[in-house]
Amino acid sequence: MFGLGTPELIVILGIAFLVFGGKKLPEVGEGLGKAISSFKKGIKDAEGVKESASKGILDDVPGVKEVAAIKGKVDEVKNLGKVFSK
Repeated sequence: MFGLGTPELIVILGIAFLVFGGKKLPEVGEGLGKAISSFKKGIKDAEGVKESASKGILDDVPGVKEVAAIKGKVDEVKNLGKVFSK
């Protein structure tokens, strides 16, 4: 875990115990856990929005379908060139 061994983790937990105290430490841990899960959820949601946006927005832009069709034709010509060169 980030190159931290048992002694380092014990020192970090000891310092956290001294700073926050025994009663406050579980609350801090709970808050940290919620923050991490919220961050992961936000990243997952952002990836989903990014994928749907790239699909939906590009369909509305003029010329995208034409460019895709031309790219397909170019790929076909490249494949024909490979067949004839063998």
